[in-house]
Amino acid sequence: MTIIVAGVVVLILGILAQVMGWGAEEHAAAGEATGHLGASAGHGAGASLHEEGSSTLVKRIIVSLWHSNVFFLGVSTIGTVFMAINYVAYAGWSVMVKRISEALSAWIIPGAVIMLVVFLLGRHDIFHWTHEGIMDKGNPNYDAIIAGKSGFLNLPFYLIRTIVYLAIWAFFSYKLRQLSLAEDQLGGTVWFHKSINASALFLVLYAVTSSMSAWDWVMSVDTHWFSTMFGWYVFASWWVSGISAIALTAIFLKQAGYLKALTSNHLHDLGKLMFGFSIFWTYVWFAQFMLIWYANLPEEAVYYNQRLGGFEGHYTGIFFFNLVINFVFPFLGLMTRDAKRQMIMMKIVCIAILIGHWSDFYLMFMPATLKGESGFLIEIGIAAIFLGAFLILFTRRLASASLVPVNHPFLDESIHHTT
Repeated sequence: MTIIVAGVVVLILGILAQVMGWGAEEHAAAGEATGHLGASAGHGAGASLHEEGSSTLVKRIIVSLWHSNVFFLGVSTIGTVFMAINYVAYAGWSVMVKRISEALSAWIIPGAVIMLVVFLLGRHDIFHWTHEGIMDKGNPNYDAIIAGKSGFLNLPFYLIRTIVYLAIWAFFSYKLRQLSLAEDQLGGTVWFHKSINASALFLVLYAVTSSMSAWDWVMSVDTHWFSTMFGWYVFASWWVSGISAIALTAIFLKQAGYLKALTSNHLHDLGKLMFGFSIFWTYVWFAQFMLIWYANLPEEAVYYNQRLGGFEGHYTGIFFFNLVINFVFPFLGLMTRDAKRQMIMMKIVCIAILIGHWSDFYLMFMPATLKGESGFLIEIGIAAIFLGAFLILFTRRLASASLVPVNHPFLDESIHHTT
């Protein structure tokens, strides 16, 4: 609740700053830069900043709602993905943090509702392809490139896909949670084997839906631009954030006197995952960036032109901050064995990764939607409100069952886990 109140205060300050025109000169310069980049961004006849959209203030709020919800929804689903991977791998070490990964999925249904409401009410402010006449030949807003994607990017099909993604994620999260609770109450290995079967099916479906949701919810914001690596890139960001959330929660619970069997060996394994997948995220980031930079094709390079020097350098600082906090800091901070086993170091790196990947999604959404008119107060305020609401649901689910799955067949292995 404290975080929510702080978020509301920051949001109000951001709204006042926008309404009273603080920083108006910078926004004017950014708006001028928008005109220079509009043509190269390839948005065609419909390239004006607020065409069919809301005022800058309303647009910032809508885009920020979408941005933070996509981030938290992805992290929430990773809890189920992590649990499913450990089931099919017959992993024993992770049983001690299993209930944390189960509880992470508490945001999926609220996040799904928010996503559908924001899309239906504010889609014109987020997605250029939803504008009226953009796919109608002869209309002043007609865009031939976007019209060529109408078979995939159309309102009914988009909504159907989104509902299918969310329904799959919510169903399997609920199913695995119920099987886990039944195992606690009734004992036996039948629930464990049912969980393995459900996990195997879920992982196949998630492999498809996670990439497609990244195309729909994130990549289609830059309607002309595309990258075949983008699904992996978004997944890597969600995944390392989810692992960090699990590790951070485990540390807080341990320090509060819970999870007495959790040891530095469990933290070490979580730290190795954070370290390894921070490198994986960087690998995908660099592979995507390097190929586009080397080819230097205007229709591809515009994505990085906007983020690296575009709009009077509006995003240049956060572009490099993104690399430092998501790669350099975790790489150096978790390089040694001892660092992965120390709670204080793990806490610092976990928090840095979560902030860093929220800023990574910021960099995915803002240049294409708000051009040079984005800021931080409104965005951080909304993110804090989301964080507070997420933590309320997350901790309630944590408190609703034993923190240790007492009848899990691999519990003893997890208790005596060593690395």
